[in-house]
Amino acid sequence: MVIFDTNILIEIYRGNDAVKRHIESLGVSVIYISSITIAEFLVGAKDKADLKRFEKLLDVYTHLPLNASITEIFLNLFRAYSLSHRPAIADVLIAATALYYDMPLYTHNKKHFQFIPGLRLI
Repeated sequence: MVIFDTNILIEIYRGNDAVKRHIESLGVSVIYISSITIAEFLVGAKDKADLKRFEKLLDVYTHLPLNASITEIFLNLFRAYSLSHRPAIADVLIAATALYYDMPLYTHNKKHFQFIPGLRLI
C-alpha cells in the first residue's frame, strides 16, 4: 500500500514510463490518493472534457478522505514547521494523511516532505 503525491499522478497522466515501471517494481496492488491530491489534480483541467478525463483516471485509485484525526495531525505539523520550512498547505495535508494511515508517500518532491518525522518517502 502506498499513497501517491500529485506529481506522481501527473507523471502517469503524461505517460511517464519510468514512473510506471517504478510503481510496478513496488509490487503494490492498491494505490491510495488523498482528497487533497484529487483536488490538486483536478485543478489542472482546462475544460469539462478534461475534467471528465481526469475523473475517469482518478477512479482507479482508492480515495482516502480527510477526517478529524488527519486534520489534527495536519495542524500539529503545520504549527511545528510553518515558520522553519514554509511548507505548502496541500503538502502537509497529504503528509498528514500518509501518517494517519501509516503508509509511505510516493513523491518526486522529497524536499517538500523530508523534515516531517515518521513520514516514509518513496
